[in-house]
Amino acid sequence: MELNKEYEEKVYSGVLGKIIGVYLGRPFEGWWYDRIIKELGPINYYVNDKLNMPVQITDDDLTGTFRFINALKDFNFNKNISSKQIGQTWLNYCLENQAVLWWGGKGTSSEDTAYQNLKQGIHAPDSGSIKTNGRIVAEQIGAQIFIDGWGLVSPGDPDQAADFAKKAGSVSHDGESVFAAQVVAAMEAMAFIEKDTKKIIEHCKRYIPKDSTIFKLISDIQDWSSGNLDWEQAREKIDDIYGYEKFIGGVHIVPNHALIILALLFGDDNFQKSLMIVNTSGWDTDCNSGNVGCFLGIKNGLESIKDGPDYITPVNDTIFLPTSNGAETMTDALRESQNIVNIARRINGMENKIVKENARYNFEMPGSTQAWKINKTNDNNLNTTITNVPYETKIGERALEIDFSNLSIGHSSVAYVDTFFPDWFTELTGSQRQKFFHYDFVGCPIVYSGQKIKTEIISKSKNNIKVTLFIKYWGEEDKLKQIDAEEYELSNNEVKSIEWIVPDTHANPIGQIGFVISADVNTSGKLLINFLDITGTPKVTFKRPEHIENASKNGYFFNQEFYGQLWKRAWVNDIDKWQYRWLESFKIINGVGRGHILQGSSSWKDYTVTSKVNFPLASAGGLIIRSQGVKRYYSLELTSNNKLQINKMFYEIETLKEIDFNFEFYKEYELKFEVNGNKLLGYVDDKLLIETHDKDNSFETGMIGFVTQDGTLSSNSISIE
Repeated sequence: MELNKEYEEKVYSGVLGKIIGVYLGRPFEGWWYDRIIKELGPINYYVNDKLNMPVQITDDDLTGTFRFINALKDFNFNKNISSKQIGQTWLNYCLENQAVLWWGGKGTSSEDTAYQNLKQGIHAPDSGSIKTNGRIVAEQIGAQIFIDGWGLVSPGDPDQAADFAKKAGSVSHDGESVFAAQVVAAMEAMAFIEKDTKKIIEHCKRYIPKDSTIFKLISDIQDWSSGNLDWEQAREKIDDIYGYEKFIGGVHIVPNHALIILALLFGDDNFQKSLMIVNTSGWDTDCNSGNVGCFLGIKNGLESIKDGPDYITPVNDTIFLPTSNGAETMTDALRESQNIVNIARRINGMENKIVKENARYNFEMPGSTQAWKINKTNDNNLNTTITNVPYETKIGERALEIDFSNLSIGHSSVAYVDTFFPDWFTELTGSQRQKFFHYDFVGCPIVYSGQKIKTEIISKSKNNIKVTLFIKYWGEEDKLKQIDAEEYELSNNEVKSIEWIVPDTHANPIGQIGFVISADVNTSGKLLINFLDITGTPKVTFKRPEHIENASKNGYFFNQEFYGQLWKRAWVNDIDKWQYRWLESFKIINGVGRGHILQGSSSWKDYTVTSKVNFPLASAGGLIIRSQGVKRYYSLELTSNNKLQINKMFYEIETLKEIDFNFEFYKEYELKFEVNGNKLLGYVDDKLLIETHDKDNSFETGMIGFVTQDGTLSSNSISIE
């Protein structure tokens, strides 16, 4: 299939179908059919309200799907990528006991088991093999639930998708689990070019052994679907022959794969009916529903998702993908679709597609809102809506429309997007909070002080309107505080380009970007956002904010929650402890091995990082630049064996250059680490002592942070400019 506009729309529809499926099935994940029927009835729509759970949620299915596919990007878009390399990607993006893999522990969760194997030096595919972990652990569901991305980058090429799926699935699984993953990935690849689901399923069986259980169950359900059985009767047969009680382990692949095939063969090619079947049938509902939603989204497109209840509006394009690359946690369906499209282009020898000069919010897909929303706390916003609309320009075809009906004098309409830790997270309490944070939210802000916000807006109002761009940051007591840019008055059809250098928020993380719309007369109209982008490297000093610093100086060490913790949550970390009882902002401890704290954007390129550090006890530690996870970065480090080093972590540590340096514990050193192109320069106490370059130019952009090895690093601040 050509990687054209049709392909791009199918990718977006597949991504959206995946998200909808996961969100639809997650509230009752693990329930069986009888309980679902008794307490909820057939699942024809979201039931999150009945079960006190948000629609939008962190979930392993989504994180694994949309982050593990980045292995292709991280290993130079090589179609011949190995299982070992995909396993290295796991080690780079996963944070132990956080975010994605940790629901069960070694020997229960196949994914946790595989991660521990990888960590111990057992490379994929051995990390997920039956030989290493036993058949019961190796044949659980996980290979299938993360596999959609490999199908999405292989449009019309089920051979490639099945090959990718075998390599990716083998990181954590083996046997029947990998067979199921191959079938699903191949089906999704074929769905780009074939409309007949029955033909797709029949074709994709050929990628797996005929004597496998997965092959047999697919054949059985094919036979049942061609007879006189309805879906409920077929489900009963699945329960009798392939049900949970027939297979040992917590979440075995066989029963769950059977329900996917059931939903696709009995769902009448209808998005809603197919999701109803797979969710009402129970077991691992979010996983199964996500795979079904992705397949049908690809095959039938956006209009098929809209043919029924409104699944799209509650989702609002929103995805949370918490990994060590915290800059990419806050994301959306369109952004992930465009990432997948560009991966597909690059593995096929094409250049990235540039959309509206790569603006983060470009809205270049029908229906896409990219997680923008209306501030419903404002009474006037009850008459305000957001919609994706056609808007032809030299750089694009669509825009986001803010429709403000009956805007009255003295009131305003407010539209915004979350850029870090959405405000509604703070309102979650009790079981609702516990359910949401089952997979923890870890991430970094999208925008920082010193960066430039660029946007183009268009007024469609017969009366003049006033528009103000703003940010909100998380300040004292973790409350949002607003800073406004200049107010602009726009007449009807006026196009306004705005550039704003983000002001200093004094180390408080920025949580929102938005627009306030008002007028001097009662009016109705529309404001179009053509695009909004965040560019440049920030100029900011990261430290404990002043209001917390003052509390600490007065002895309120143990009441940090009240004074605000979101400044600290803006860092992703894999350290043992971050000790807050001391006056230093950063007292980070990792007892054995290397530990990191990271913040920033994956787009930051050339910059200088400065910090005064000391080491009560450690074998090595210092500054990190251009981090793309915990296994991909450059570092400037002091060592206890009296060396100053510039290192490259590329899954294994490599010293690019080192010199002798007289190192002392408990002595403060001002470290400065500068990167420009592939040149790396290290300063100590404002003296250039070491410089080198990376001939491979492995990391062109990335976050900043600290690393400490076998001990403690202390610092009061770290600055970037």
